[in-house]
Amino acid sequence: MKLEKAAGAFPPLLPAVQSGASDGGSMYGAVFNLSTSMVGAGIMSIPATLKVLGVGPALILIAFIAYTCEVSSGFLLRHTRSGGSSTYAGVMAESFGRSGSLALQTCIMISNMGCMIIYLIIIGDVLCGTQSEGTVHLGVLQEWLGVHWWTTRACVLLLVALFVMLPLILLKRVDSLRFTSAISVLLAVVFLIISSAMALSALFQGTAESPRWLPDLSGDISFLDLFTAVPVIVTAFTFHFNVHPIQAELLNPSDMTMAVRISLVVCSAIYIAVGFFGYLLFGESTMSDILSNFDHRSSDGPLGLVLDDTVRLSYAVHIMLVYPLLNYSLRINVDGLIFPKSRPLASDITRFVVLTGFLLGLVYLAAIVFPNIWSLFQFLGSTSTVCVAFIFPAAIVLRDVDGTSTRKDRIFAAIMIILAVIASSLAITTNIINLITPKT
Repeated sequence: MKLEKAAGAFPPLLPAVQSGASDGGSMYGAVFNLSTSMVGAGIMSIPATLKVLGVGPALILIAFIAYTCEVSSGFLLRHTRSGGSSTYAGVMAESFGRSGSLALQTCIMISNMGCMIIYLIIIGDVLCGTQSEGTVHLGVLQEWLGVHWWTTRACVLLLVALFVMLPLILLKRVDSLRFTSAISVLLAVVFLIISSAMALSALFQGTAESPRWLPDLSGDISFLDLFTAVPVIVTAFTFHFNVHPIQAELLNPSDMTMAVRISLVVCSAIYIAVGFFGYLLFGESTMSDILSNFDHRSSDGPLGLVLDDTVRLSYAVHIMLVYPLLNYSLRINVDGLIFPKSRPLASDITRFVVLTGFLLGLVYLAAIVFPNIWSLFQFLGSTSTVCVAFIFPAAIVLRDVDGTSTRKDRIFAAIMIILAVIASSLAITTNIINLITPKT
């Protein structure tokens, strides 16, 4: 515990639940919270990855990253049990000292803050519309009520932040979010059912484009462009920042391993289905945020209008319910970094409320400024997110300060780091080239 405090890596807001306590979290609650941590904004860009990679390589990539995430989270859980820490930052501090925990906290803050900004961007796109490649896509509120100052992005997002986000992020226990997480997963399933039904209907009517099963390198997409899809999938599967807070509140902490596996299977199935049917429905016109495709331009008759609005609104509400889970981990790490020697955050109401309000305001302002979620996903997934999900867990295994890593673990960890560094470097290089090269 001294090492954790020295590293600024405080345990979750409330103490870990003792085994046998009546108010401990259940495995099902952990599954919902883990699944909600994953099925966030990333799912909206999965169809775009199929457009870039083709169906076959994209599905293989989803399965491979899901498996790798299961292994890397297993590394974390095993070294947490064998060591003396109860947090991710604490495990990093045991392996690499103060610099290790600071590196992790910085990456979590960058990735979580970035994803929370993406969430508000998507909510703004759904409710207030967006413009892409010269085409204006109206939001639901603008389609219903017209274009007014009170249907603008700045106004609507402010109301969402104050009356939806704020009450949820003021909750101190992550297990308190299990019911909203269950609703969030249900809404993701509703989105999946409707979008797949629309895709199948278009297929039977002969209006759906035949999906490409392999990448088309003869057009505008180059071989290096294929690597830009990897960070999007990595971001969609990253949940490692919430492993320790959720496990700390479990009635039986050993259930965490099974909860992780179930969540990964559920989310992989959702990603594969959403990616395939979304790409089947919109084909080569699939946008980086597929929700922007669901405007009235894609509708056919009154039923189509209702389905489009239902799809967009269900997922906008889903995103609102995902936001608190990322905020929970972000707030812990920011507090541990700024106030490493202060008393626990839960016992200081003033610090808790001020920090919560400051982070929400910062995310709101950034969401008004940022233009495109595809670029943000690519840079997040290529840098901080890949460190949190793969590089840091693998580095802990290779460091092996508690002597629990097997030869197989070390080999897999080394391969994980090598692949992560190569894929991330190529993705970053390609993104920079695409940004500085004028489009013809």
